[in-house]
Order: sequence, then structure tokens, then C-alpha cells
Amino acid sequence: MTFPPRPDRADAAPVAEIRANLAAVRARIDAACAAAGRPAHAVRLLPVSKTVAIPAVRAAVEAGITTFGENKVQEARLKAEALADLPVNWSVIGHLQTNKVKYVARFASEFQALDSLKVAAALDERLQAEGRGLDVFVQVNTSGEASKYGLAPDDVARFVAELPAFASLRPRGLMTLAVFTQDEVQVRACFRLLRGLRDRLRETAPQGIRLDELSMGMSGDYEWAIAEGATVVRVGQAIFGRRPTPDGAYWPGLLPAAESVD
Repeated sequence: MTFPPRPDRADAAPVAEIRANLAAVRARIDAACAAAGRPAHAVRLLPVSKTVAIPAVRAAVEAGITTFGENKVQEARLKAEALADLPVNWSVIGHLQTNKVKYVARFASEFQALDSLKVAAALDERLQAEGRGLDVFVQVNTSGEASKYGLAPDDVARFVAELPAFASLRPRGLMTLAVFTQDEVQVRACFRLLRGLRDRLRETAPQGIRLDELSMGMSGDYEWAIAEGATVVRVGQAIFGRRPTPDGAYWPGLLPAAESVD
């Protein structure tokens, strides 16, 4: 998949371009939903603003975006502070270290990469101190690649069973990063695995644990993800244009390539 170019100037505030790209992505989401026999409102678009300059994020808000996904906590924190005057929500979708938990607890409305009880405990403690709650997704390594974060599928049920101990965390579903390939069969197998796991967990999860959501699919594969049941798709480059930073700086194990996946 090819992506639109990113404006050369960080201060260009390309509202019209972002609005057009956003409309194109939403049209493709609607078409993918229709092809899968699903209503369009069944899939939430999460625009991913990693490496996008703050003026361009402001332009994106003007274009109608109010929630942004970020991989790196420090980048997300700086943007949250810079855009504190706007009604913006932040979803942290990358790996989280315990020493960064205090920041996520302050500004994030959602965390999509929970795969450690240590992080869960630290988040819960900080959230209680802040008087806040946080929607969380459990990250699952469906590709089996050692370079990727996320729980092994066989470990997810035991992990979910521990989540009621963390009162400030609101489990919403599962998240995955499919194998990085253009092979549709391999990619859809990752998505299908996550959906099957979610469906089984719904029958065994502790009372009060909601697992309605499936966050899977990015700029290069979100239509396949929708066909397999995604309820959240994380899309960056198809909205904001090609980024100069290699994906390996954000997602471990990805090969540097001219075309990326979110």
C-alpha cells in the first residue's frame, strides 16, 4: 500500500489534506464493514500520530480528530501538554515500562499494550493516586515472533483472571500486531487467532471483565482485520502521510521499509 506524502513543513497545518485522507480511510472502513456484513459503527478508527509534529496534530483536531494513538510515552506526554487547551484524548499503544507509568496515569484515556502484571499493579497504584481509571487492552503476540511484545495466547486466560485485583483498570479487549508481511493468509491468521481467543475468554473471564473489543489492523492491513472482526483499527500513515522514522524505532522486529503498517 502506498501512502500520501507528509508535508515538508511541520507548521504547514494541512487541514484540508488530513480531512481528505481521513475521509478516504473512513470510506474504506465503511466498505470493508459492508463486505463483512457488519455495520460501519462497529469499527472505531484510532488515528496514530506518532512522529507527527504538534502543529499538524492541531490541524488534525481541526479536521475532526479528537483521539490520537501514540507509541512512545515521552512523545505522547509532550503532545498532551502542548494540546492541553483542546478536547483531545490519548491512547498509548506501545510497550510501557514501569518508570513511565506515572505519566500514562496522568494523561492517557486508554492503554492498549498491557502484557505484564507488574505494569498493571504500577498503573493501578498511580491511577488511584490520581483519582482516575483507565481503559486497557491486553496485548497478545499472535505471530509468535520473539521480537514482539505481548502475551503468548496460552498465557492470556491466566493473565485476565488476575485483572480484577486492579480496580482502576477497565479491561476492554485484546490487541495484537500481526506478522509484518503482505501475505494475506498469514496476516489474517493472526487476526483470526485473536478473535477466537477473545470469544473463548468471554465465556471464562471473571465477572465484570469486559472483553468486547479487538484492536487489530493498521494502515497496511486494516481491511483484512475488519473482515476478521476488528472493532478498533490503528491507522497513521494513511491519514498523516509517510513518516521518516523507521518503524523499527516504534515496533520491535519490523524491517525498515519505505512503506509502513500504521
